[in-house]
Amino acid sequence: MHLLWLRVAAVLYAAASVAIFPAVLYSLERWRKICVHLGGLAFFFHFVSAVEMLATAHRLVPVGAREVESLLGFVVAGLFFLAWWLYDAISLGVFALPVTFFLVFVPALGLTPYTFPSQGVRTSWLVAHISALLAAYAALGFSLLASVLYLAQERRLKAKRKAADDSWWAPLDWLPPLDTLERISHAMLLFGFPCMTVGLLLGAVLVQETALGAAYFLDPKVLASFAMWGLYVLLLFLRQSAGLRGRRAAYLSGAVLVVMLAVWAANLVSHVHRFGAP
Repeated sequence: MHLLWLRVAAVLYAAASVAIFPAVLYSLERWRKICVHLGGLAFFFHFVSAVEMLATAHRLVPVGAREVESLLGFVVAGLFFLAWWLYDAISLGVFALPVTFFLVFVPALGLTPYTFPSQGVRTSWLVAHISALLAAYAALGFSLLASVLYLAQERRLKAKRKAADDSWWAPLDWLPPLDTLERISHAMLLFGFPCMTVGLLLGAVLVQETALGAAYFLDPKVLASFAMWGLYVLLLFLRQSAGLRGRRAAYLSGAVLVVMLAVWAANLVSHVHRFGAP
């Protein structure tokens, strides 16, 4: 039964991870309450699952990668709720709740490797996995482009010269207003984040049919992808909560782009993602 409770906890963690973003980024009290209630229920069912798992096995310590991942997720969630209870630090949930869900997701699939009902289903999941990540990369690149154009337009406006009077700025006369470029950059980030999240989750399911097991998550590209996801969350959080706009947002977007390039470069040393690999 512990697997059933863990699956219930995983679903509730997923819902809480969705609710935390409007609660923190837009300071919506209703979503804050929803997030706390869903996360609290998830933590309760996670606790029941962990106790039942160890009691059934007649041991006090986890054995195996999936049990360790599940208990690590429990600890992360516990520390978050402790910080929320003592300091009302709900904003930490932007990182803690999705990380907990990622840690619980694979163990919730079961102790035995997951198998797809047919090769066609597996191919569909693979296509969705690749498409989601490519959409996330494209959205991030487009957001960076909008940020770079923002810097160019800002510099042009600060020059206080008309395009017709200065040949240097003439090619930039077609640029949209600063507010439009800012909204485009932010919208691309909001579009790309769920795409990257879904892509990583689909990848975690796909690997269950391979012999790699937990070693898959030590692959260079997988580590770089999760690092990029973390920076994605940080970028969204800072843009909304700290009012990060314009030049500073462009610089931070550039840092995320560097990580994205590192993800692609990791194909050269990856054992499972290398281009052209069987």
